[in-house]
Amino acid sequence: MTHPYGDYGRSPAAGSLRHVRPSPIFLAIVAVCAASTWYTWHDDGSSEAATRTGVFLLVMSGWLVSLCLHEFAHAFAALRSGDDSVVGKGYLTLDPLKYSDPLLSFILPTIFVLLGGIPLSGGAVYLDRSAIRGRVRNSLVSAVGPLTNAVLAIALALLLSSGAVDGASPTFTAAFSFLIQLQVIAAVLNLLPVPGLDGYGVIEPWLPYDFRRAIAPYAPYAILFLFALLWSPSVNGWFYDVIDHITDALDVSPFLASDGYRLFRFWS
Repeated sequence: MTHPYGDYGRSPAAGSLRHVRPSPIFLAIVAVCAASTWYTWHDDGSSEAATRTGVFLLVMSGWLVSLCLHEFAHAFAALRSGDDSVVGKGYLTLDPLKYSDPLLSFILPTIFVLLGGIPLSGGAVYLDRSAIRGRVRNSLVSAVGPLTNAVLAIALALLLSSGAVDGASPTFTAAFSFLIQLQVIAAVLNLLPVPGLDGYGVIEPWLPYDFRRAIAPYAPYAILFLFALLWSPSVNGWFYDVIDHITDALDVSPFLASDGYRLFRFWS
């Protein structure tokens, strides 16, 4: 998720991979994801508590990795488009603590995933939009976040359908399917033209300036309204029908994803 208004007045700079330095926190999350993957891959189902804990750690660490990649994509695209402020802010370190808007980064995403399995990107990168050259580039900077989730969903689905995980336990397959579903949901939700989401960021550069400034303070409330809509049975049913069609197209079973979500909710 990109924040519509950031710093102003910085000079443009060309992006470069030399600024990319994965942080210890990001590497630790990757390590947890790898360890929980190994555990759930070999899970024999002998302990339901251990099974559910393993699934929870795998899904949450995998989601955090994708969140970091989502926000990194915004920042790197912004750097390549002229905004060098992202370097000093640490956005290229993939450290989730750098994408720190307390409401958007931690509180709302945690509530949404735990209560309804609905993932928002969670982070917020504050960009110097004035340094990004042109409206097309500004739109692309917003679009690359959800496109990252879409690419991850496709890549993970290809691993699942290719037979690469055929030796894994049913626990792992269910958790992996749910993680793919989360990527699909994140891509679809973030592309909606709702203030505070990336879909709005795509069209925002083309809207009148006064309108953008007037809408900005209400962005968090728009997200809450969207979440409330998704709790409506009719809207929720329609939305997940769309998600199921997409996961089916990716050759991922919605039933396996549902089982993964059940295991993920270890407290229920």
